[in-house]
Amino acid sequence: MKYEGVIIRPPSEANSLLLQVTAGCSHNKCNFCGTYKGKRFRIKEFSEIEEDILEAGSYGFIERVFLCDGDALIIPQRKLVPILESLRQNIRGLKRVGTYANAKSILRKTPDELRQLRELGIKIVYLGVETGNEDLLKTINKGVNYEQMVEAGKRIKDAGITLSVTVLLGIGGREKSVDHALDTARILTEIDPDYVGALTVMLIPGTPLYEEYISKTFELPDTFGFLEELGIIVSNSDFTNCFFTSNHASNYLPVRARMPEEKDKTVKLIHSVIQSGNHKILRPEFMRGL
Repeated sequence: MKYEGVIIRPPSEANSLLLQVTAGCSHNKCNFCGTYKGKRFRIKEFSEIEEDILEAGSYGFIERVFLCDGDALIIPQRKLVPILESLRQNIRGLKRVGTYANAKSILRKTPDELRQLRELGIKIVYLGVETGNEDLLKTINKGVNYEQMVEAGKRIKDAGITLSVTVLLGIGGREKSVDHALDTARILTEIDPDYVGALTVMLIPGTPLYEEYISKTFELPDTFGFLEELGIIVSNSDFTNCFFTSNHASNYLPVRARMPEEKDKTVKLIHSVIQSGNHKILRPEFMRGL
């Protein structure tokens, strides 16, 4: 397998074959993200991709494949379909293909194209929502507004593809902490995803957000401020059937809950931790990471 640069994948894709179909991210402008900085975006040639697929076919049974890098759905349908067809033909035991996507790339696909992708194997899409606050979506440079983000999420679900979204605790700083949390609960309720992963913002040197932090124009919430946001998001979100987590390495308090069944229990847990003020029951700072 041939990889260019740093390769990342969702925690739930730990056992998946990582197939790099693009290098970098087609958007690559989010002010908090340094993953693909300095990495020029390109869509790999089909011959390169097929070579890796044929190599993977010799490994034996592979149930899951994850398409890297940051946004495989940006690939035009006429180029993406042959990749998925080759996976189906050459990977024995394949049950699921997953990919990151941004809202702009999703909205470039028609509903029929998304349904075609599902039929060809794409069963889960990971969408970075980050926040439901309209001003913050502009500030962090997500490239879409609230309505577009909602439409993108719904379009994936309507196509029958499992939708996993991420939101970022602390991305509004102290100033917009409550607004961010309330608006994020609102957008999660409207999208109604299958999975939600709440991560805690990490300051990465070289990113615009880090420079704002250094210049003191951006101030992070304190440890329990992050948990206040988490509590607001959980208590104000309404889901049909969602698995909600905050067990990423960036988070102080791991949470895994089936919503709506475990909503009240989860809110009580978060509030009890906040009220305790006990840092010892939280993830230590040295253990946090990306």
